[in-house]
Amino acid sequence: MVQCLIVDDNPHFTAAARRLLERQGITVAGVASTGEEALRRADELRPDVMLVDIDLGGESGLELAGRLHHQEDLGTRIILISSHAEEDYRDLIAASPAVGFLPKDTLSARAIHDMLASSAGEAPG
Repeated sequence: MVQCLIVDDNPHFTAAARRLLERQGITVAGVASTGEEALRRADELRPDVMLVDIDLGGESGLELAGRLHHQEDLGTRIILISSHAEEDYRDLIAASPAVGFLPKDTLSARAIHDMLASSAGEAPG
């Protein structure tokens, strides 16, 4: 079972995403609303995947993705999320260590599993 950490500064979104993903079979190990909290929670929980909002209020989720990637022995894959269109961030997403991007309105366990599979070189299923 995939364990997930959601990093987003909108408590309504994190609550809705948690309910949706857990209903679809993903374990949401926790949530974080700031970069520092995300770094701490990632180290504590060691999730398989982190959903990181590109815009964390006054912080950059893209910058956070880089910091998480450099955290020793974490082994967590990062998926960037946003309510904005992917085209708005295409170059920044491509330059990031994230395995990909999901628009918030298409977030699902299937989309996460497919993205993780494709990043590992497996056929999505």
